[in-house]
Amino acid sequence: MSADRLPRPLRLGIRENAAQYAALVLVSMFVGGMVGLERTVLPLLAERDFGLTSRTVILSFIVGFGLAKAASNLLAGVASDRFGRKRVLVTGWIIGLPVPLLIMWAPNWGWIVFANVLLGIHQGLCWSATVIMKIDLAGPARRGFAMGLNEATSYVAVSLAALASGFLAGAYAPRPQPFYLGVAFSVLGLLLSALWVRETRDHARLESRSWEDGPPAPAAAQAPVRPSFARLMWVESWRDRTLFSASQVGFFNNLNDGMAWGLFPLYFAGAGLDLPTIGVLAAIYPGVWGVLQFVTGPLSDRVGRKLPIVGGMWLQAAALGMVVVWPGVTGWAAAMALLGLGTALVYPTLIGAVSDVTHPDGRASAVGVYRLWRDTGYAVGALAAGALADRFGAGWAIGSVAVLTMLSGTAAAAVMRETLPGRMPTGDPARGGRFGLTARGPVPRFPEEV
Repeated sequence: MSADRLPRPLRLGIRENAAQYAALVLVSMFVGGMVGLERTVLPLLAERDFGLTSRTVILSFIVGFGLAKAASNLLAGVASDRFGRKRVLVTGWIIGLPVPLLIMWAPNWGWIVFANVLLGIHQGLCWSATVIMKIDLAGPARRGFAMGLNEATSYVAVSLAALASGFLAGAYAPRPQPFYLGVAFSVLGLLLSALWVRETRDHARLESRSWEDGPPAPAAAQAPVRPSFARLMWVESWRDRTLFSASQVGFFNNLNDGMAWGLFPLYFAGAGLDLPTIGVLAAIYPGVWGVLQFVTGPLSDRVGRKLPIVGGMWLQAAALGMVVVWPGVTGWAAAMALLGLGTALVYPTLIGAVSDVTHPDGRASAVGVYRLWRDTGYAVGALAAGALADRFGAGWAIGSVAVLTMLSGTAAAAVMRETLPGRMPTGDPARGGRFGLTARGPVPRFPEEV
């Protein structure tokens, strides 16, 4: 083999893996576009095309989506560790291919719910795989920046797709025209994933070597580097206060997002707004959320993880309250922008926090457990918001979710410990070492190549 064809040594870092990172960013934008198409149009289809009046029934598509996505996140984490990230990514795109077609041709609401179950599986597999692959490539030094870039580009795509679907629905019809974009997204996403994206498990193994090179702990304090899945589920869901805090904040973050996705278009339409205006309001929230993550992800690498998480949840609660107390397009636009800011502070930072304290060999599974709890919030939020809206009205439903969001942030303020390497106290239980989730000793510096 000639010298110019020798395989290049593996390196950690975004710049060192620029081509692959760019490919994954583009794939993530297609993933975001798939779900963004629904944020303006789908709740209104329930009333206008299928004659549904119950908010609980209308929001059932989000329940199916949330439960399927939560379970798929868990499966994606375990499968990524065992079989590789790329296989999970390509499988997710194959499952997502029929989604826009089912929505375009649906003769009844049951088809829409089924399409969103498939969409949830697709989102769980594809988004989990791309997140894990970016973590693998980036290494530890700029993990917050990596997650900020990931979430920013993804949710900018959600925003643009929501905006485009609103205008297409207003210019033509709520279906099929907006969902032609979904056909293009799914085909391009599959081709890009299959032909350009490369496997990244070896990058995680490279990082793992540096964890294992840390100073040894006393024999009595040593724990297995990689715990069983049952132990991981128990520790991350309850036993470790910091990982529990991340899981519950993720749950309530997506609980209010599930409510916003399903209830806001109906709430705005009930006030007499037309589809293009609803599309603009629906786009402001994920647009601000997306763009500001270019800032909030790197910010968490400087100020730590806890402050953005707690502050972001409190800002979200304030924004949801504004929707109720400041009616009208101006007030709602301001509330959507504030909601986007709060979510931007929370979303990439939570994944960074979980990644900080979990060993690279089991990180995909740990991220899967976190995303299981986070996306279960979609289903609970849709069910709760629908039931409260049917019983007391949409304003009461939105206000109740605002209170829950505030309480979640307050709980994190009381319980969560800082996880950012360099700011975490030595021997802090938040590192998870005593539960076998992290390497022993101080977090080491990572070699650039192997």
